[in-house]
Amino acid sequence: MSESPFTAKGECNRPALAQIQPERVALVHDWLVTARGGERVLDALCELFPQATVHTLVRAPGIASPRIEAMRHVTSLADRVPGASKRHRWLLPLYPVAIEHLDLTGFDLVVSSSHCVAKGAIVRPGAVHVCYCHTPVRYAWDRTDDYLSGSSPVLKLARPAIGLAASWLRNWDARTVGRVDAFVANSQNTANKIKEFYPRDARVVAPPTECAQFEAVQRSQPGGDYDLVLGGMVPYKRVDLAVRAWALMPERQLVIVGDGPERPRLQQMAGANVRFVGRVAEEELAGWYARARMLVFPGEEDAGIVPVEAQAAGVPVLAFGRGGALETVVGGKTGLFFDDPTPEALAKAARALDALAIGPEACRAQARRFDRSVFLREMADCVELALGQRKGQARSAA
Repeated sequence: MSESPFTAKGECNRPALAQIQPERVALVHDWLVTARGGERVLDALCELFPQATVHTLVRAPGIASPRIEAMRHVTSLADRVPGASKRHRWLLPLYPVAIEHLDLTGFDLVVSSSHCVAKGAIVRPGAVHVCYCHTPVRYAWDRTDDYLSGSSPVLKLARPAIGLAASWLRNWDARTVGRVDAFVANSQNTANKIKEFYPRDARVVAPPTECAQFEAVQRSQPGGDYDLVLGGMVPYKRVDLAVRAWALMPERQLVIVGDGPERPRLQQMAGANVRFVGRVAEEELAGWYARARMLVFPGEEDAGIVPVEAQAAGVPVLAFGRGGALETVVGGKTGLFFDDPTPEALAKAARALDALAIGPEACRAQARRFDRSVFLREMADCVELALGQRKGQARSAA
């Protein structure tokens, strides 16, 4: 299946979902102020449930995909704060209260897309809540130190308060686990964290990748024009590691596509062989991949759509050997892993990946395992299963 289970007339090809009126489905997403991997998942959920209402904490209109923008939208009380969309990270203490005050009483099915507090939304009795979990809240559980390690003066002053907020959020997050009927994880890596922190079982459905979009652009000449880093510039993504590694290889060009709070610091440390492009339009991404020799993925991600996109474009991936990349990249066949997070180890691995001379077809074949059509089919299966289980529980209780 590669489209919504609902037809234009509201008919449904799945028995349990057929009992849900299409307009009584709510999608809950943490915030809509950027267009990154989480928003690509939301876009696919909007395709599955085109008559749903999208609920978010904070929204910057016009930033998301046309499909998301065309949906009905409801925002939380946090969105009333002046400049909320530009300062959404600083509103973290408000988010648990804001998510709990979303009015979901008119919905029979709630599907949350959560990396922060969306999973804590309160649904009406009898409704089913399926949570697509990108990660248990990073700042509260396993990555708090990463978010407190920046060097900005403002962060230094706020660090004690942020630490207290993270502790309080962790307790709140644990208390709200029971609001979710079924968890779906974006990787086995995330499923393991859900089991450890919550603890609950989760089915794994990898994030959607538009493989055809990236396959359609022809690769550059053999060897590519540059090495590529693509993503947000925040501490845990370790873009600084790539910048330092390429300082050891002045003969190679590194292009960094993306933006974020770390960018000024990274530009200060970068050499002449590192180019910062900033954010690019969605339709331009395939071209940036196609001209690359390799994608460099230096941080530990819970899943990561970027390595799959690169492989769909026929580009091998050089990744840190932890986290979700281990599930999407095949070492020695579609890329290579480095285990020591040092510039020297990364530079050595880059040269080793060159020597492997990996062909584009192996990369593309691997990427197709994570195509959008796979996500749509498997996510619909998860929702159908959750609805069926709730119906069975209701019969047992009766």
